[in-house]
Parts: sequence; structure tokens; C-alpha cells
Amino acid sequence: MEVEDALKLVGEMGRYQVFLCFLLAVMLQLYVAMEVVLIAILGVTPPYHWVYDDLSPGHNSTRTRGHPQFEGNFTSISSEWSLVDAQAYKVRAASSVYFGGVLVGVVLFGHLSDRFGRKRMYVTGLALDLVFSLLNALSPSFPVFLVTRFLVGVLNGGMSLVAFVLLNECIGATYWALAGSITSLCFALGIAQFALLGYFVRRWRLLALLVNVQGLAILLLSLWTPESPRWLYAQGRLSEAQDALLFLGRWNRRPLKPFSLTPQQKDSSPRTNILSICGSSVLRRRTLLMMWAWFVCSLVYYGLTLSTGDLGGNVYLNLALSGLAELPAYPICMYLINHRSFGRRRSLCGFLSFAGAACLIIMAIPEQRGTGPLRWLNSRSLSLVGKLCISAAFNIVYIYTSELYPTTVRSLGMGVCSMFSRFGGIIAPFIPGLRSVHASLPFVVFGCSGVTSGILCLLLPETLNCPLPETLSDLQVTTYRLLEEESSLLEEDTQQGASERLAEISSEEEEL
Repeated sequence: MEVEDALKLVGEMGRYQVFLCFLLAVMLQLYVAMEVVLIAILGVTPPYHWVYDDLSPGHNSTRTRGHPQFEGNFTSISSEWSLVDAQAYKVRAASSVYFGGVLVGVVLFGHLSDRFGRKRMYVTGLALDLVFSLLNALSPSFPVFLVTRFLVGVLNGGMSLVAFVLLNECIGATYWALAGSITSLCFALGIAQFALLGYFVRRWRLLALLVNVQGLAILLLSLWTPESPRWLYAQGRLSEAQDALLFLGRWNRRPLKPFSLTPQQKDSSPRTNILSICGSSVLRRRTLLMMWAWFVCSLVYYGLTLSTGDLGGNVYLNLALSGLAELPAYPICMYLINHRSFGRRRSLCGFLSFAGAACLIIMAIPEQRGTGPLRWLNSRSLSLVGKLCISAAFNIVYIYTSELYPTTVRSLGMGVCSMFSRFGGIIAPFIPGLRSVHASLPFVVFGCSGVTSGILCLLLPETLNCPLPETLSDLQVTTYRLLEEESSLLEEDTQQGASERLAEISSEEEEL
């Protein structure tokens, strides 16, 4: 018996898998989201004014030395280390350093989890994440804060990736889409949760410490999670895989019959690498287009999230609304991508274009709109519309990308595109800083990126209800088949249009 059949025997979504979904898709994502957007509150600059040092009497030099005096009812790293004016870029650098750590962590933990196991790397990464998050909150200086922030990014990004893989490998494949949707929803709720926590805790060190309380509870519960039976089976450790499956069956209260796992057959297919993608003109074009789409999704998503403090009004309310605005995006996009009239390509194009258009319209909205009928149309509301659309696009791009690649290079293609999206996260914190050049420049960058990416996605093929290619040769056959179908549809539309035009001409002749 193979592991897939054994998993059906012990239960693909039983009581224990529901607990794992609650632990790894709900609680863990709430914690991960708070770490990702930590700087959105910790980096806010309170109101301040400069206090200059008085020079000695009779000194005819002007007073050039001074320090900022902050007046807000909260503290942040800006007020702690006077990161204002010429030093303000350091706050944005802290966010970029975190996303740089995430890039390293995803690559590193992905390799280590394949070698040492899912549970071991997940639990180890979460424990170290809590340690360095604690050191981050107690940093005595900004350089120490920067270093620990990078390490938190490495561990947080890598650990959360392994946790998602561990969850999927413990449930049935038919429930993977459900687990992915729950993960995205809870990440959005985590942003709103952090805004609520920041509203009541106004001291940045205490706030950074309290974030880890939830992570500690998750770590304690994770100690009793089993190792991935799929990973054990792939490693040839059949007895341990069987024990893990029996553990799931006992918790699911399934009447178990004696079974034994059969060794996995050796894969005789040739190894694939990045040259397999570059050598195919079809895959090369798809990869370049999807790399840009992933980059734009990450750039606009994190750019809008981290710039909530620049929208005016209450920063905590803006951040909470930014997270809650994502919730309608997931059921809407799941409906559209499975609808025949929209599909994957048109849905992705539409959401990217609408996200970009919302950002571009912000430039034309004055700051004060009075009490007219369109007083609700302001930068905050349009930013939330853009956040909803880019969240939907981010969700679609995961599904769409996996369908564009053959099975033999699917993981490689997903990894390349996902890695490129991390560069968007690294650059995103610096985009709101372009306000110092022009107030509308950040939204010009977000808007133009979204619109161009949406238009370029029209060059990709539709994959809805199409058989997924298994090899590179299957990809060529699938591509020609799609071209033939599009050509036949175009010919039908042309013939239909010509017949309609002839009918109009004949009706006009009868009237004459």
C-alpha cells in the first residue's frame, strides 16, 4: 500500500488534521503576520519638534546642533534612536532587512527540511525565532535591532514555509486548496490582530515582547505533532511512516485494519534544473511574465500594508482595515478563477489592473473633499480597494503558476517565481519614502506596476479545465492545442460577425 492510500484509510481530514489546521494554518499565521508587519507600528514616528542646544554667551555662531523632542503618547524605534529626517531611511531599512532574511530562510529551510525532516526544522525554526524575537525587543542599539531583525526574517520565513508543507503532507490532497485559503485568511486577520494589540500597548518594546506570547503557545503545542508521513515514506523509512499514520488514525478514531507500506519505486526520470526552463522558449516566456507578476504582487501588497501610517488619520485603524480588506478577496477570486467567462488569466489581469488603477486614481484625489456625495472617495478607501485587489491577485498567482509548468519542473518554476517576489518585499518599504520627492510618487510606482503586469498577463495561456502537462514534450502538445482552440474560436467569432453583418445589410435593403 502506498502512503496516499494509507492516508485515506486513517482519514484525510479527521479530528487531528482539523487540530493541525487550527495550529499551523490559523494560530501560526496570526503570529507570522504580526512579525511581518511589526515595523508598520514600531516604525511610526510620533509628533516631534527640534530642540537646539544653546551655545556659550558671546559666541557668534549659529545654533546647528540639537535633538528631536517627541510629543506622542506612544514610543517607537524612531523615538528611541531619533530616526527622523536624514535618519528616517533606517526605519525602512529595517523592513527590507527582514524581507532579505525571509529570502534566505525560504531557500535554506526548504533544503534542510528535505534532508532532516519537516517537523524537526519547523520546531527548531520556531524556537529560534522566539529567541531572536526576544533579543529584537531588547535591542540596546539600532545595529543590534537590525541584525536580530534579519535573523527573525530568516527563521520566520523558513519556519512558516516548512509548517505549510508539513500541514499539506498530513492531510489529503483534496484539502490542500482549503488549507491554503485558510492560511491566507488568517494572515489577513493577523494584521488586524496586531493593529488591535498595538492600540492598547503603546510602548514598542512591550508590544514586541507580547507578540511572542502567542508564538510560545504554538511552540508548546507543536511538540506533539507527528513527522510528515509523506516525507518519511519518500525517505524509505517505512516503519516510521506507518507509525505516523497509525498515530493519525488513533486520534481520528478510525477502525484501523492491518496494513503495510510498499517501498517507493525509484524515479528514473532525468534531473531538471534551471536550464530546463531557459532552454524552452515557451517556459522562458512564461517564467519571465510570472516573475514580473510575482514581483508586482509582493511590491504592491507590502507597499500598501507598510504605508498605512502615511494615509493620515489613526494608524491603528488604517492597519486593521488593511488586513480586514483582504477577507472578501479570497472567496471572490476563487469564484472567478473557476468561472468559464473569467478563468485564471482574465481574473489575474483584472485584479492586477484594478489594483494599479486604484493607486493611480489616488493621485487625482485632493486631501480634503468636504461633505459632498463622493466624500468617501479618499486615499484611504482607494488604498483599501487596491489592497483587496492585490490580495486576490496574490492568491491567484500561486494557483496559476503551478498550472503553467509541467510536473517535471513545477517545483523549480514555483521556486524561481517565489524567490523573485521576495525582491519585491525588499524594495517595498522604500517606496513610501518617495513621498519626500513628490507626494504622489509612491502610488505612481504601485499603479504603473500593477497595470503593466495585468496587461502582460494577457500573453499567458488560459489553464482552466485544461489537462496539466507532465513533461516538457507534453507542454509543446498542450501549447499547440491551446493555439488551435484560440484560432478556432477566433474563426467562429469572425464567421458569426460576418453573418450578423450580412443580416443587417439584408434588413437595410428590405427597408429601402
